[in-house]
Amino acid sequence: MRHILLLHGPNLNLLGSREPERYGVSTLGEINQQMKELAKSKGTELVSFQSNSEGDLVGQIQSARGRYDAIVINAAAYTHTSIAIRDALLAVDIPAVEVHLSNIYQRESFRQTSRIADVVIGQVSGFGAQSYLLGLLGAISYLETQKQIPEMSGSGKKDT
Repeated sequence: MRHILLLHGPNLNLLGSREPERYGVSTLGEINQQMKELAKSKGTELVSFQSNSEGDLVGQIQSARGRYDAIVINAAAYTHTSIAIRDALLAVDIPAVEVHLSNIYQRESFRQTSRIADVVIGQVSGFGAQSYLLGLLGAISYLETQKQIPEMSGSGKKDT
């Protein structure tokens, strides 16, 4: 069974009531439930964690090594500012998918930069709560694909 860590950044605990015209009406609890159901249907265990604290998110990423096969992360406002989250993702060497409810490239200029984009395997944004589900499917597909790539004889590197 695969194990995936779902991380939610600051203010996502307010989903459903915070700017519903931008972020939708789904609550964090509803998103987590949909994610767990989808994960279970794909033979995957999903553990979710939300924090408004950058340090708590970094701690969760660091403790993921050896426990999780992938990470799905909505770093929220920390997407645009956190070198610490970027460095933690890079350090643990676990495939991660970045998700956002809104399309960050259609937002204010200061939100159009992702500090983690270069260390994740992919990014899904702009589909509301569906971004999470699509990100989870992407992570699972990536993990399945990696298992199917045969090792090249003698080199230790995988075919690409």
